[in-house]
Amino acid sequence: CPPTHFGVDYIINPWMQGNIGRVDRPLALQQWDRLHGALRELADIELLEPTPNLPDQCFVANAGLVCNDTCVLSRFRYIEREPEVPHAKRWFAHHGFRAKEIGGAATFEGEGDALFQPGEPLLWSGYGVRTSLHVYGRIAEWLGVDVKPLRLMDERFYHLDTCFMP
Repeated sequence: CPPTHFGVDYIINPWMQGNIGRVDRPLALQQWDRLHGALRELADIELLEPTPNLPDQCFVANAGLVCNDTCVLSRFRYIEREPEVPHAKRWFAHHGFRAKEIGGAATFEGEGDALFQPGEPLLWSGYGVRTSLHVYGRIAEWLGVDVKPLRLMDERFYHLDTCFMP
């Protein structure tokens, strides 16, 4: 998802503090174009169309967790990000994925908090800041994987992918 509408319009993590309205969007687009170009040399890339008023939509790893033909859709902790979910759901459906939804009051922030161990049916699972621990029982069942929960305790590392790489 190109960062067409990227910005810091609200505060949902410590890194956003003091940065409202300070994004250099032309620079962000230039950097994204370079990264996209480099990745396109290595793989086929599908894009999610950016949506006005969704400044964090470009962080697509948070949209859900993909395993084979199944996507477990995110249920964001912060209301500011919830409007991203229907766009991701439509994109996944259009591309042939079966969507699973967490439901209830539990939260789950996709591949921001759930990372597969390469080559193994093992899911490293962050919880405690943005994602609820108990969602991983359903996810393990849906995807047929083992789950290794890792408790996140520092708000600066609000997603597992900010501090861990299998």
